[in-house]
Amino acid sequence: MAQELLARLERSLLSQEQALSSTEHNRLELAEFLDATQQRFTPASVLIGLVPRADGLHVLLTKRTEHLRHHAGQISFPGGRIEADDADPAHAALREAQEEIGLGAEAVSLLGYLQPMLTITGYRVYPVVALIDASYIAEADGVEVEALFEAPLALFLDPANEHGFELQFQGKARRLVEFRWQEFRIWGATATMLINLRERMRLPA
Repeated sequence: MAQELLARLERSLLSQEQALSSTEHNRLELAEFLDATQQRFTPASVLIGLVPRADGLHVLLTKRTEHLRHHAGQISFPGGRIEADDADPAHAALREAQEEIGLGAEAVSLLGYLQPMLTITGYRVYPVVALIDASYIAEADGVEVEALFEAPLALFLDPANEHGFELQFQGKARRLVEFRWQEFRIWGATATMLINLRERMRLPA
């Protein structure tokens, strides 16, 4: 079953060239919250790592430390801004994963990309989807990442597991979605990317 799911996933993903030229999948959703004069977003990338387990594919996630300026304590993927010496978004995602949780590139097999997404903090994020060897070794650095854990991919592929809520931003109500796994609350950009992954897997091959 996991192999069938993985094959369907690979067929649904974008190439790097397609991702770089794609419109952000959430631009319309964020339009009213983005500064109309803001034309430039800082490029960033994240690693959506999938780990094969006996009960199916799991998603590798991290919990950010509480002292960070942005998104403190939130659940996220390893990743960060793309630096000038990064060859491409995938290289940046792998570098950040190494820095944040000590995940070696040798344990990672790239599968493809999702559409980029915008964040209200001014980033254009390229989600890089990859398969991670089940015997991988990783540990939170304690600086940016407090902990890491896995959650079943099936949790995010079922819309019944979504829970909607609203928060106020720039004096307007913004509707968001969250998922719950154990003691973790997965929302914001992380939840948006997982929903985009689910939507792409539903597209005709």
